[in-house]
Amino acid sequence: MRAVVQRAKSANVKVAGETIGEIDQGLVVLLGITKEDTVKDVQALVQKLIHLRIFEDEQDKMNESLMDKGGSILSISQFTLYADIRKGRRPSFTKAAHPDIARELYNTFNEQLKEQGVHVETGSFGAMMDVELINDGPVTIIMETENGSIIDPN
Repeated sequence: MRAVVQRAKSANVKVAGETIGEIDQGLVVLLGITKEDTVKDVQALVQKLIHLRIFEDEQDKMNESLMDKGGSILSISQFTLYADIRKGRRPSFTKAAHPDIARELYNTFNEQLKEQGVHVETGSFGAMMDVELINDGPVTIIMETENGSIIDPN
């Protein structure tokens, strides 16, 4: 599971020109899911994400988490995070999970965030979406899991 996490002052997602999700301060999470991902990967990512200290405290140091700030998450499913561009000019997406599996894990991810008390807004799985955000910082972090553990994506 791979997540591109962007700290945002505000963000929204539109489908066919209609806003379907919108947050104020919080995180925009672009989430890619592979064939090998399981609920354990979801659990590891959710716990790391909500407790990651990437918000400023009173001394302007990144010392507070989403939970500390009471921020929201705009969650967007994005299979293209697993594009393989090593050969040719057209990306291959063979590592990405089948849509049925990806949808189930994406929904589980959002539900587990809500169970932790996080306000979650979402895009529309599989739809063409327009995502707007005011990136705060900017702060952008790539997170990845493997076999239910957070790994270094580098």
